[in-house]
Amino acid sequence: MTLPTVFLPHGAGPCFFMEWTRGPADTWDRTAAYLRGLVASLPERPTAILVISGHWEAPAFTVGTGQWPPLDHDYGGFPEHTYRLAFDAPGSPGLARRVRKLLDGAGFATAEDAGHGWDHGVFVPLKLVTPDADIPVVQLSLRGDLDPAAHLAAGRALRPLRDEGVLIVGSGMSWHNMRGFSPAFTERSAAFDRWLEGAISDPVGRDAALANWEQAPHAREAHPREEHLLPLMVAAGAAPGEPAVVAFRDTVMDVVVSAVEFGRAT
Repeated sequence: MTLPTVFLPHGAGPCFFMEWTRGPADTWDRTAAYLRGLVASLPERPTAILVISGHWEAPAFTVGTGQWPPLDHDYGGFPEHTYRLAFDAPGSPGLARRVRKLLDGAGFATAEDAGHGWDHGVFVPLKLVTPDADIPVVQLSLRGDLDPAAHLAAGRALRPLRDEGVLIVGSGMSWHNMRGFSPAFTERSAAFDRWLEGAISDPVGRDAALANWEQAPHAREAHPREEHLLPLMVAAGAAPGEPAVVAFRDTVMDVVVSAVEFGRAT
């Protein structure tokens, strides 16, 4: 059975594992509920998860090959206990080799890193997606030039993994402007989100629309730098010509954020 691919919002730092005081206490509750229900919603339980996070960039697409990757608590200003969060899922050197082989075969320069630690774009959402940490996880970096077409093409190269039990997850945020979380940006974020839904809903024109995402309404307000959007490009590329849906949408910290699923059977 072929698994879909997913672009999910990974929240703000360790937001799901603390008392949230930077807005309503329930700010992240609906996002957390979506993440907790993700695996059960799939047509079958993944044998492994490949994550592309907005928090790892490298000159070439680089895959983490460690068997037991450490955690990188790469956030600041949060409660002390959030720097002791654990996520004990194993890595999968075999899957890492497969990822690199597929990318190499598509003509990409690649690299590997046996010591890379999982950033919060990996372990924070996956603590909810797989609370028992019983599904192996491999992380793939973004490419440092942040070329959207290259990330779409990388996703296409990784398409066979979906038939091998691997869930491809892009972990980012559909709106990511650290100075743009306020009521002044609510409607602008909604306009960008409407554009995003239209773009992903057209399987024929999707790649062209996403490659030219800077033409979207309020594009550079949504993403002053696009590292949190590019994981969506990989997830989209891995489902070429297939339907896509906005699987989750909410207003958090005064802006609209979404999760997108590609290749869901209808």
